[in-house]
Amino acid sequence: MIQIYNTLTGKKEEFKPVEDGIVRIYTCGPTVYNYIHLGNARPAVVFDVFRRYLEYRGYQVVYVQNFTDIDDKIINRAKELGVDFRKLSEKFIKEYRVDAAKLGIREANFHPKTTDFVNEIIDFIKELIEKGYAYEVDGDVYFSVRKFEKYGELSHRNIDELIAGARIEPGEKKKDPLDFALWKSAKPDEPHWESPWSSGRPGWHIECSVMSTKILGKTFDIHAGGNDLIFPHHENEKAQTEALTGKPFVKYWMHNGMINFKGMKMSKSTGNFVILRESLKAFGKDAIRYFLLSKHYRSPIDASVELLEEAKKATQRVNEALDRIYRTLNKELIIPKNESLWVKEKRSQIIEALDDDFNTPKALGVIFDTIRELNSTDDRDVLEEGYYLIREEFGPIFGLFEAQQEQENVSTQKLDEVLRIIINIRNEFRKNKDFATADRIRDELSNIGINLKDTPNGTEWSMN
Repeated sequence: MIQIYNTLTGKKEEFKPVEDGIVRIYTCGPTVYNYIHLGNARPAVVFDVFRRYLEYRGYQVVYVQNFTDIDDKIINRAKELGVDFRKLSEKFIKEYRVDAAKLGIREANFHPKTTDFVNEIIDFIKELIEKGYAYEVDGDVYFSVRKFEKYGELSHRNIDELIAGARIEPGEKKKDPLDFALWKSAKPDEPHWESPWSSGRPGWHIECSVMSTKILGKTFDIHAGGNDLIFPHHENEKAQTEALTGKPFVKYWMHNGMINFKGMKMSKSTGNFVILRESLKAFGKDAIRYFLLSKHYRSPIDASVELLEEAKKATQRVNEALDRIYRTLNKELIIPKNESLWVKEKRSQIIEALDDDFNTPKALGVIFDTIRELNSTDDRDVLEEGYYLIREEFGPIFGLFEAQQEQENVSTQKLDEVLRIIINIRNEFRKNKDFATADRIRDELSNIGINLKDTPNGTEWSMN
């Protein structure tokens, strides 16, 4: 039985999807005005693995992750760079996809962009106005928070406490400090779309309500994201959607904890962030994924070079052990048919951990315990079972410990690139009639089993 901590109820609940056998998930994606950092990577990795685990448990998963491609940050950044906002957002959508692929994150089934849903957003706002939950003032449209009686239910906040801290910012025309914008009239030189109220653009919260319900339906299973989004973003999403449909918006709300760097929340706005692609270059995919999964997803996590180095060493130890086993088995892995009680118990422990509110650190602990046991035995049956359990069964769920063949393919590609460089340098020596140095390069390579052959079509290489 899978149990999930539901932010809405504040407790763990048995997971029962709205429709048997199918799980519909919406995850808030990045605002695309810069390269993503480790903080952005945490929900991407956590819910990528959660999706894989649900599939392992037999569910069909429909997974949606949006791109916010119009927003104040994007507009301001585009102005700074002197480029069109569309060019900026498209660039960083592509860069996100590059980084996500290198981190082993699977593509969502749908990656909607805000700008593709402007007409649907306008229709959504029209209905809210008709139902009396929204109002227009001089081209801006606001949601009337006090008219939605369950406001504060998700974030567990008292509306009276919210009123005490709320205020109307300069330039805002809303009637109540708690109200939030659904549509913003455009300032001079800002991107805009025509609407019944003004030439303008959508507010932040409305976009996710529209994209999620249009793709997944009026009520779906899981809405996920960082816990910094619980209020106001997810609270506002919930309010405006339920006001419109009269139905529960989401059954389970899942939120991951923040990453702290030097004791602070990691964010682009404070300049306190580590660019993901730089971390990938320094530590590699497995280290980053393991680091992000080594703490329970709801807990905060501190980032440092030292901790990432430890994650790199830990995953290297597992991969080295699995590679040794693979060689011991003469690269002829036989899928175990009659499983022992030992491997059944290991599998049961991993599943039990992941069923319990997706406890990845506990599950990974079982894998490391298994590796320690494998390192102390030469029993072929145990080695086969342990290897299969980690590399073939649960490795793909975590996106860790890739199969030896995949690693060999990467290594072969790199070797080919290195040898092409050496061959080009050797050809330069031959061109300059320095045959002694050219022959020395050929002989040194031959000594380590790499043979060069000069042909009319160029120099070819092979290995003994």
